[in-house]
Amino acid sequence: MEKDEILRVEALGKVYRSGSTELVLFDNLSFRVKEGEMLAIVGQSGAGKSSLLHILGALDSASSGEVYFRDIRLRSLAEEDAAEFRNREIGYVWQFHYLLPEFTALENVAMPLYVRGENRRQAEAKAAEWLSEVGLADRGHHRAGELSGGEQQRVSLARALITAPKMLLADEPTGDLDHRTAESVFELISRLHVSYRLTSILVTHNLAFARRCSRTLRLEGGGLTQATPDSLSPASA
Repeated sequence: MEKDEILRVEALGKVYRSGSTELVLFDNLSFRVKEGEMLAIVGQSGAGKSSLLHILGALDSASSGEVYFRDIRLRSLAEEDAAEFRNREIGYVWQFHYLLPEFTALENVAMPLYVRGENRRQAEAKAAEWLSEVGLADRGHHRAGELSGGEQQRVSLARALITAPKMLLADEPTGDLDHRTAESVFELISRLHVSYRLTSILVTHNLAFARRCSRTLRLEGGGLTQATPDSLSPASA
């Protein structure tokens, strides 16, 4: 792996089997991601974008091929090691926020640190700092149901980044939001990407957002191609 690369994907394939039937989601995907890059992945629904993201984050296994995070071969990780890798290196934001409704915003943000076994007071102090970072300093004691959709997604972003991950994976992070709220959340992701020197991979249907990323890949027909700016028009969605 070259010095400035954080992720290398080699001949990756994912096949789902049901009895004698096989569904080839994608095959022979190869690409590399440089440190500090903000990469968008676009494509039609059902093309396999979310499955690809899960494999890149060690949440799922490929049927063939390899993913290397720096010098770590993800397929070689035992389940416990994969969980530690995810907690240490990867931050996740999904289309749905997956906040725990019985906990406050502060506790939801602190949850990854609780899992690490960090001191509760210290974990919650860090969580308060991150709520301030995403513009929710005064919402820490509110539960998920008391927050707007945009606020919930900001909490999930703070939760994703509290562990100081090297890479942020975001699966349709603005998909459930209205246009104005989606724009503010995307701008926040972009700012934090720069401020914390993240490497970010975003799956999105929003081609306007994809155009603002460093590079865009299109997953289509089981293959991956480089998307040109001209191809990222509403007509190509």
